[in-house]
Amino acid sequence: MFANGCFHLEPPDRSLTNLTVVFNSHPWETVTNAAMQKYPNPMNPGVFGVDVLDRSVDTQGRLHSTRLLSTEWGLPAMAKSIIGVTRTCTYVQEHSVVDPKEKTFELKSTNISFTNLVSVDEKLTYKPHPQDPEKTVLTQEALISVKGVSLSSYLESLMAKTISVNASKGREAMEWVIRRLNTEIEELAATARSSIRVPMAAAVADK
Repeated sequence: MFANGCFHLEPPDRSLTNLTVVFNSHPWETVTNAAMQKYPNPMNPGVFGVDVLDRSVDTQGRLHSTRLLSTEWGLPAMAKSIIGVTRTCTYVQEHSVVDPKEKTFELKSTNISFTNLVSVDEKLTYKPHPQDPEKTVLTQEALISVKGVSLSSYLESLMAKTISVNASKGREAMEWVIRRLNTEIEELAATARSSIRVPMAAAVADK
């Protein structure tokens, strides 16, 4: 499913995950639109709340958005015990920039809960495929740091694995959202055609 993927450890207190995904038959505009409407979806039930905190367009025509995501980490019982928490509901702050001229969509997120125990900083970048404009390339980076607990390297590796699994689900979710949006467009087009035909038919009948 991944066109290219790798995982490696940085210094002992950090874990870095790099993934690359290619969306075939979906141009950048389609994928970006779907990414901005990704949640909620049945593939990622862990994200159960999305609130837009701010949205603006700068002088260069770039769309800036800040959102708050309510998520469920879904950590195994052993990981919860090591960290010392019973609940794993956390809040994530996300900032994204859509540049329609350069055709880039960059998204950065970081957790704002449990920051004294763990930090997860993610960066996603969507760009057109350099050889095929009908494809889109997503690069994803995640930097994980577990603080002040034993077995921190184990926890970082576990969370990195979880992120990789979620990335796979995210690909499926994006395809699901794209299909949903295409269906909505087709339904709107059908409704528009029907609304045009009715007045025309009435006009013909009047004659």
